[in-house]
Amino acid sequence: MNLSLYSVNAFLILDAEGHRVLAKYYRPKGHPQGESKDLLTLKDQRAFEKGLWQKTKKPGADIILYDGRLAVFRHSLDLIFYIISGATENEIMLYSALTAFSDAVHLLLRNQVEKRAVLENLDMVLLCLDETIDDGIIVETDSTTIASRVSRPKADTTEIVINEQTIMNAYQTVREKVQQRIQQL
Repeated sequence: MNLSLYSVNAFLILDAEGHRVLAKYYRPKGHPQGESKDLLTLKDQRAFEKGLWQKTKKPGADIILYDGRLAVFRHSLDLIFYIISGATENEIMLYSALTAFSDAVHLLLRNQVEKRAVLENLDMVLLCLDETIDDGIIVETDSTTIASRVSRPKADTTEIVINEQTIMNAYQTVREKVQQRIQQL
């Protein structure tokens, strides 16, 4: 039984042709079983992604066991989101993390989650991913929390009105404070 917090080995976004849009492989050095030695080279990663895409390109299932790894995935227009983990991980937790990430991206991109929109807003998508998964550890499963942490802050629209009255009030306050200090001495 795996009691480690390191539950995610990789996060992938592939397009409709199986090409990589985003890939992040996690190999934490602090993992209790040591650093992972599989899928180290780009060639191995691409071969794994191509085979995985072949198995999941048609919508239908959400979770499969592929190449000794658990793959939880979700289709979205011309993209497929994947979370890859060890075969013994909790599928429900992985699926809830993937759903939270996907829903947060939908919120941030205003339901325009397609390859072009993801590439144009890759900074926000990567921030969403970092808010969801940190070094292979699932840290957040609430989509609104993720989206609120990632969204760009709105400009402050309150105007500060400086007129003679506010300047006089500030002068009076400073004058009173100085008089109080002088009287204390």
